[in-house]
Amino acid sequence: MARRNSRHQGDTAPALTTASPCPCGLPATYGQCCGRFHTGEAAAPTAELLMRSRYAAFVARDMAYLLRTWHPTTRPVQLELDPGMRWTGLEILEVIDGSPFHSTGSVTFRARYRHHGNRGALHERSRFERAGGAWTYVDGTFIE
Repeated sequence: MARRNSRHQGDTAPALTTASPCPCGLPATYGQCCGRFHTGEAAAPTAELLMRSRYAAFVARDMAYLLRTWHPTTRPVQLELDPGMRWTGLEILEVIDGSPFHSTGSVTFRARYRHHGNRGALHERSRFERAGGAWTYVDGTFIE
């Protein structure tokens, strides 16, 4: 599996521009929504927005952002993404805590995908904690 990042190499990940609809599902452009988190212009103020921005980073194949927003105690040394995986939709099912006033939170979601042409869904409850003041992904539990 080769390490790829669509912003730096010509792979088949969808090309996102600041004017593209944001893949996280919110009614905003990528530049107004998750793109500003990916570039470092802003930090996600809630666990849910971090979850959405991490999903958008999987769509964009932005491994640097995924690693940067992973909690230091659970972050892998490197990350390789399956080039046959295409994320096609995100549904937030439950949010517990994770507001600007919390230090922990969880987000339960269903992320739809196509893998080598086969449809599927990932159903997960993700845990988030603040590290250095910023929201980070700790880990997740698969559901179903």
